[in-house]
Amino acid sequence: MKKSINISVASGKGGTGKTLVATNIFYSLYKNSFDVNLIDCDAEAPNAIPFFQTINQKKQEVFQDIPEVEINKCNFCNACHEWCMYNAIFILPQNKIIKIIDDLCHGCGACFVSCKNEALKRKQASLGFVSDFKIEENVFIVESKVNVGVMSPVKVIKAGIKHALNRSEILLFDCPPGTSCSFIQTNLVADFVILVTEPTPFGLSDLKQTVDTLKEMNKKYGVIINRSDIGICSSVENYLKEENIPLLMKIPFDDKIAFAYSQGLLFSKEMKEYQQKFISLINKIINLIH
Repeated sequence: MKKSINISVASGKGGTGKTLVATNIFYSLYKNSFDVNLIDCDAEAPNAIPFFQTINQKKQEVFQDIPEVEINKCNFCNACHEWCMYNAIFILPQNKIIKIIDDLCHGCGACFVSCKNEALKRKQASLGFVSDFKIEENVFIVESKVNVGVMSPVKVIKAGIKHALNRSEILLFDCPPGTSCSFIQTNLVADFVILVTEPTPFGLSDLKQTVDTLKEMNKKYGVIINRSDIGICSSVENYLKEENIPLLMKIPFDDKIAFAYSQGLLFSKEMKEYQQKFISLINKIINLIH
């Protein structure tokens, strides 16, 4: 099995252009004969697929084990409730009432360990799906998509990453926004993180938080400034210089790009000069990794 170079595209906040960058890098690479696949890890709102024509789809369901109480074996000792970190077990011992709140359960298994009477049995709960979308021969998008109401998408994201890992020479991750568990799980296997930011006070503030998180994770990273010719771009660039963070690329505010994105189109398909820019970007990143 080949060892892939894992490059994630992330952002501190939604709406900065993360998926715009991820999908156009992916398109530019595979159209120029790079061995590349894309994983959409934004499992609560995956949106990479609408930009591509797919040939077929393979889907597999992701499950986790959750507890179910066998009342005749339960002595209402309260141990499972005490061990549950997610408040997924409601119990009134004096009234002999116990209830598993399935939607809050994270499937950690602590309750099974705590129960000395074997009053908990396992049942499977569906968390979501990992789908394989074929774009061209040996070119795929793997989409992680969590079911509505599931509290945490982490296990579905992990399943998608495991499914796609090392299938191509370059693997792109379209990350969830923010710096929560989903972001951290996606970037655990990343060799390099492309941070997409916007030149606004909120964009800069969230960029700083994301950089602090990646420092803790000991990851290599660089920044793309989207819509770079509006807002407080100079403040963002000054921050990058102060922190010695590579400025990888600037994408201007361009009507053609905005219109293409609003129509579900890839701007690098029409504006072919960007294909070479994205290829140069990836080559620069590979040099930074090595």
